[in-house]
Amino acid sequence: MTITKNKAEWQPADVKQELLKVYPPKVARKRAKQILINEAEESSATPEIVANVRTIPGVITMRGCTYAGCKGVIMGPTSDIVNLVHGPIGCSFYAWLTRRNQTNASSENHENFMTYCLSTDMQDSDIIFGGEKKLTAAVQEAYDLFHPKSIAIFATCPVGLIGDDIHAVARKMKEKLGDCNVFAFSCEGYKGVSQSAGHHIANNQVFTHVVGQPTKERSEQYKINLLGEYNIGGDGFEIDRVLKKCGITNIATFSGNSTYDQFASANQADLSCVMCHRSINYVADMLEVKYGIPWIKVNFIGANATAKSLRKIAQYFGDKALIDRVEEVIAEEMPAVQEALKDVHPRTEGKTTMLFVGGSRAHHYQELFKELGMKVISAGYEFAHRDDYEGRHVIPTLKPDADSRNIEEIEVEADPKLFRPRKSAAEKQALESQGFEFKDYQGLIPDMDKNTLIIDDLNQYEAEKLVEIYKPDLFCAGIKEKFSMIKQGIPMKQLHSYDSGGPYAGFKGAVNFYYEIDRLVNSKVFGYMQAPWKKNPELSATYVWE
Repeated sequence: MTITKNKAEWQPADVKQELLKVYPPKVARKRAKQILINEAEESSATPEIVANVRTIPGVITMRGCTYAGCKGVIMGPTSDIVNLVHGPIGCSFYAWLTRRNQTNASSENHENFMTYCLSTDMQDSDIIFGGEKKLTAAVQEAYDLFHPKSIAIFATCPVGLIGDDIHAVARKMKEKLGDCNVFAFSCEGYKGVSQSAGHHIANNQVFTHVVGQPTKERSEQYKINLLGEYNIGGDGFEIDRVLKKCGITNIATFSGNSTYDQFASANQADLSCVMCHRSINYVADMLEVKYGIPWIKVNFIGANATAKSLRKIAQYFGDKALIDRVEEVIAEEMPAVQEALKDVHPRTEGKTTMLFVGGSRAHHYQELFKELGMKVISAGYEFAHRDDYEGRHVIPTLKPDADSRNIEEIEVEADPKLFRPRKSAAEKQALESQGFEFKDYQGLIPDMDKNTLIIDDLNQYEAEKLVEIYKPDLFCAGIKEKFSMIKQGIPMKQLHSYDSGGPYAGFKGAVNFYYEIDRLVNSKVFGYMQAPWKKNPELSATYVWE
């Protein structure tokens, strides 16, 4: 159907109905609960959205699978752990260097295995007769070639279906090799609702098999862990630059540009700082329970957000020298940001955008668009849970379902040797009385404007219909949506792997982002784009229920 209304005439409820009317009634009722009109006032309760449910069969989702979350997102950015995929070669190739995670093989870490694609390349005969012998031989070959500190094994869908015991192989090879920590992930692609399940599985195993292992003692004064940062396009490099300039030491990043020893030393930090809440909030909780390390939510996307996060870290440590140094760094970095913004803002102010990105990016990047004077008219996540939308206060009300039970929940208790409370109860209370918030995340919804559309697990049809109705100046999502948006004449910014751009984190990253968005929303070339089938339709069809 051709949309004839002017976009100013569309009300959010009308848009929602337009998105739903193509579905059969049963599907529409289910899908309606995942499309929320943000009608909350400051004094009322946060609207409730349905999230973390399986995509309806037949719908072209933008999600990835559990394996993609485990291997591609969490373990893919690690530099000196050999990642070995047990399965057909296509699975390994799919998760190989697709997110533009960067690394620097520094003097501390001479090994970099990120550029390698290792797989057992299972064939039909392996599916029929089992692939454990082939996996054992592959682990041995990887060890002989690289002599790494660790080898991680990943299960794909066929492995789960035929029942290969990858954990038994890992234990056997770890004992045989002696100086190589071999462990495995039961991250079959079908195992969870989305890639979010893979994040949880990966982090559980890293926490179990690596964190707290013997490593060199860290003696720096202000030590933090940075959780949920994957160094896409060099974001982690820029964050580390700013932290180092302030005198803050990031001893372990989960997991951008990470090394085995960094994971192992995470228990030595004095504070954990969470970037992507969805991919790693449970690791922050486990670090606190087992080792006594408190955690806070931070955001280094956006210049103002970066300054706010640095001040929050300094406030936690409570050292006047650090607090003063942070203010000096902010004062040094901000002039370049303000100069760029002064140049760009007149050309971006009043423009509109949509953000449908995994993890917390659909929330974090709103900071940068606010600085540009742009309005986010619709947003959502690919693999969020309700707490990512509504805030952590809803966690006690969430009920486990069959899918969540597929993920092993590890029991954590205080380590008898390594547990050390970083702050006493009185010190924590003193900070909280000043407005300081520990282990808190308010979620996406409170930061969205009234009557904006918040959509969980947006699919291809809905994305195209939204753009057709609202005609935004920019659409931000992943590679799956990129070319369909461009064919509709809408500039598209890829925020999963940044295409060839980045970094966009920190102060220098903000400047990069300002000019990148300026080029996109003010380019005239997209207005000349028209998909060939719009000029000369070749096929016509009707839905089966019509």
